[in-house]
Amino acid sequence: MNTVSAYIFRQALGPLLAILGALAAIAILTQGLNQLDIIITNRRAGLAFAYVTVLALPQLLSLILPMAVFIAVVYALNRMHSESEIAVLYGAGVSRQRIARPIIQLAVLAALAHLAVNVVVQPWSFKERRETLYALRTDIASSLIEEGSFTYPTEGLTLYARSRGGGGELRDLLINDARPDLPITYTARAGAIVTIEGKPAIVMRDGQIQQQQESGSVDVLDFDRYVLQMGTTLEEPDFFFLKASDRTLYELFYPDRTSHYDQRNVNRFLAEAHSRLSAPLLNIALAMIALAGVLSGEFSRQGYTRRIMGAAFWALLVRLIALATPAAATDDPRLNALQYALPLGVILVCMAVIGGKSARRKRHSLGPSVLQDAAA
Repeated sequence: MNTVSAYIFRQALGPLLAILGALAAIAILTQGLNQLDIIITNRRAGLAFAYVTVLALPQLLSLILPMAVFIAVVYALNRMHSESEIAVLYGAGVSRQRIARPIIQLAVLAALAHLAVNVVVQPWSFKERRETLYALRTDIASSLIEEGSFTYPTEGLTLYARSRGGGGELRDLLINDARPDLPITYTARAGAIVTIEGKPAIVMRDGQIQQQQESGSVDVLDFDRYVLQMGTTLEEPDFFFLKASDRTLYELFYPDRTSHYDQRNVNRFLAEAHSRLSAPLLNIALAMIALAGVLSGEFSRQGYTRRIMGAAFWALLVRLIALATPAAATDDPRLNALQYALPLGVILVCMAVIGGKSARRKRHSLGPSVLQDAAA
């Protein structure tokens, strides 16, 4: 890479890293707000939330990288145009292709990074993130019981604990279970919440059961140890079924033929696999749209707002179509071909615009006139 190419490469790389950082920060904040309930109700959730946030980064990077590449390229080229650097390069005999080469190299590197994230990092991070979130939600002693307050973990069940001791122990328990036809009240000196067969239960010690009968009398029973099933208060642990986002490419292309869940989602898995392989091409396609939008046409002292707006429209349209295609391919697998055809078609069209005959004629017409305009 010569001096000119290295300079152009750096001009686009800096904004790309800055844009990625800014967009990632916004996306992470959004993810944090979505999990705010866990942070509030779980005292140990601080470090766990940070871990979950890090695990969300591969997905966020995969989503925002193509548009970040487009914005960075537009910003870099527009700045070079506004400071007459592009005009000077044209006057020195540098072609559009030479100016575009380092931008394309940056886009290819972004595409390779995108591919590595999609194929290797994202499946692991998706699965790990959902399992971590489920583990946080199943920390029932922290998430359901607030000492000194009444809590309602499920309909018809009210719990109160005066304080919490070490090891998750709950002290001075009062529980009212209105789920049976005849409500039952439990009191206990101590207890702890556990998970039995995937469902939460509370084990009480040294307590009493009081149940009012239809006649108005109250039956009282003392116990040393009693287990109360709390019902299904947690969301179904769906990570036991690997979703499309959690699977490796091999698992997506070759699902388990003996699994009913896999058989019902073959098309979804196939669409996800092709999306992971084709999405990195969008980095190159959107960079080419930026190049075609800014470099095509003659030098203008008034700026390139209209060209940039036009390029932004096409870039956004291509990105939206690319986002919608995997869902459509779930219903019709033949549309998986569109996931590759869209970015490849955009690349070819933009190559024709940048290197076409009309572009070359305009380039040859530049030189002294452009330098005079730039100097003016």
